[in-house]
Amino acid sequence: MSGNTITHKVTAVGERIGTTRDASVTRHRAARELGLRRSEFELAVQLGRVRTVPDDAGGGPRVPRDEIDRIRTADGFPEALRTGVRTVGTTEGAALMDVTTARFTRLARLGLLVPVKFYVNRYRAVVWLYLAEELRQFRTDERNSALLKGRTPEGLRDQLGEGLDLRPRNWRGRHLGFLLRQADDPWARAAAVASLLDPAEISDVVTDPYERSHLRRFRPELALHGSPGSPAAQLADEIATATDPDEIDWLRSDLAAAVETARGHRPAPRPAPRAGPALPDPESAPRGAMEPVRPGAEDLSPPEKERPRWLSGLFGRLRRGDS
Repeated sequence: MSGNTITHKVTAVGERIGTTRDASVTRHRAARELGLRRSEFELAVQLGRVRTVPDDAGGGPRVPRDEIDRIRTADGFPEALRTGVRTVGTTEGAALMDVTTARFTRLARLGLLVPVKFYVNRYRAVVWLYLAEELRQFRTDERNSALLKGRTPEGLRDQLGEGLDLRPRNWRGRHLGFLLRQADDPWARAAAVASLLDPAEISDVVTDPYERSHLRRFRPELALHGSPGSPAAQLADEIATATDPDEIDWLRSDLAAAVETARGHRPAPRPAPRAGPALPDPESAPRGAMEPVRPGAEDLSPPEKERPRWLSGLFGRLRRGDS
């Protein structure tokens, strides 16, 4: 009977995985069917325009078939989808908003234009990318007319003169939103917050080494910017790490709360305790059995009955001579 039960369970699991896989496709195939480049597809997922589901078989996230059908039958497909994930740099973005590149850069440094991506070019310069759709919305909003023409207000000019540049911080905030949207586990959510903090800050908030190790298992990977350890990769890592004191405090508070939630959901795994000999119960042990032995107090000479015969005879002659 047990053999039939095991067979039934294995078959049921296999059917469930097969059903899930039949009802979804890989991200690569979904991008191809939706007419998107890989980078466009990844951005569409981050923006929530394409829904993904976990793979029961342990692979990467997959895209349900009905999600692909929903997108393909929507009005304006595929142009509307491509337009929604189109990104532009400073030069193209300035042309789109009909402003100079200098004004565009000032608006971005002030935090009024929020980058959605970045990369490090061959000259080790950071190139920020923006959603074209958002830039068009900014331009058509009448409340922004004064920012697009004329002199920049004096207070804002003073901030720029002091070196204000909110592009890295705004990107981090947006990137964290992307990560949290895709996290399907409390520990993954905590790891998303931790990914923007310096390791020293993480250790200060999460003092348990097993919990820190568990967080590293869920830590999201930053998009590659050059080979690991290269100047480009180091620069990208700096951008992805919070530096402003108030931003760090906010992330530390969020990390503590997220770890507390994750801990309540499922504690971090720990090694099993080693089995060792049971210690005697001091209340039930015979009197004197628990007294410690002083170093050097042991009699290391063998008992009389265990001495060799020739040694016992020698001791006997010495005793008779003394008498």
